[in-house]
Amino acid sequence: GRIGGVLMDLSGTLHIEDTPTPSAVAALQKLRKTGLPLRFITNTTKESKRSLHSRLQRIGFDIKVDEIFTSLTAARRFVQREALRPLLLLEESAKEDFKGVPTEDLNAVVVGLAPSLFDYSHLNEAFRLLQDGGRLVAVHKGRYFRCLDGLALGPGPFVAALEFASGQEAVCLGKPEPAFFASVLAELGSRASETVMIGDDVVNDIQGAQAVGMKGILVKTGKYRSGDESSIDPPPTAVCDNFLKAVELICSGTADSQ
Repeated sequence: GRIGGVLMDLSGTLHIEDTPTPSAVAALQKLRKTGLPLRFITNTTKESKRSLHSRLQRIGFDIKVDEIFTSLTAARRFVQREALRPLLLLEESAKEDFKGVPTEDLNAVVVGLAPSLFDYSHLNEAFRLLQDGGRLVAVHKGRYFRCLDGLALGPGPFVAALEFASGQEAVCLGKPEPAFFASVLAELGSRASETVMIGDDVVNDIQGAQAVGMKGILVKTGKYRSGDESSIDPPPTAVCDNFLKAVELICSGTADSQ
């Protein structure tokens, strides 16, 4: 089978905070030489697309801002389409992606990763808004992610608390939602069956991509834990030590051997 495009996760796959994974900068240059269309898809909700892009450039990656798809972008589109006026449980740097969205006379709650706002009074404000009929929108429901000093809670546990208290299920917009992958594929112009997803999150990256017909390469960096590859069925198309090894596999034309 031909490979027509490559999707990559960012945090945990290409970099962890301000540190690239082993040889990732050179690996991306090698992947670019194939001429394949590339997109970077991330559930990162702590910072706006612009600040994420400048961080990636600062640590050496050759990535254009319009090659990045974030779950924040998907959430903004949803909010606008549904004419929502949300309480934004987002860090200040992420709120930039919601500029111009009305925030008076609130009728929704948008939850991203907002450590500075996940206290009782903010969560209670959100809960009361939901009790009054507001809609709950999760930028994504990731359970945890990798920081330099270890694993850290994602927004998922806080979304779950609001779902539990309000009896309402959140609308979820990032990976592994099929609609999120579909919108990226449409822009990439590549068929799912000819597209490879590389990521460290066996559920959100690999299972999510494979569920819409893509191939999935799980990398053993970031949030990867030993045995992750056997926790999904079907298993990942391939498992590699890191992003560099995944790129070598794609360049050798064997990423689709299974």
